[in-house]
Amino acid sequence: MASSPTSLAFKVHRREPELIKPAKPTPREFKLLSDIDDPEGLRFHISFIQFYRHNPSMHGKDPVKVIREAIAKTLVFYYPFAGRLREGHNRKLMVECTSEGILFIEADADVTLEQFGDPLQPPFPCLEELLFDVPGSSGVLNCPLLFIQVIFAEIKNFNFKS
Repeated sequence: MASSPTSLAFKVHRREPELIKPAKPTPREFKLLSDIDDPEGLRFHISFIQFYRHNPSMHGKDPVKVIREAIAKTLVFYYPFAGRLREGHNRKLMVECTSEGILFIEADADVTLEQFGDPLQPPFPCLEELLFDVPGSSGVLNCPLLFIQVIFAEIKNFNFKS
């Protein structure tokens, strides 16, 4: 039987945060946000978590390297995500396309998905322990627009429900 998720104790070891930049040069420009995306009440980050099973076709490949390269290639086409949110005249929000990159962290956790309980569905227990709040990245202005953390954990038989 699985442990109670609320009493679950585990450790997460994180590498240093890094910026992943677009793989190729991208336009340097400003993109105004729409009035729908601009209200004060929407100036916050949204955290979410996704789980992926081990894929046997990845045998011998470094998943972190594959993810880093995929992000860098994707940012070429979605380059505003590699920029920074700025405030203009009358507090109007805009994205400055700077190609600075998105924040990325690799981590390991000494926990199995089974230990979180079955079924695994929102609200997810222990989210705060798994996701890292990088100092200086909690604001929306002048910070990376995306933060991706890859956590490796032991995965045993588990029944995902949608």
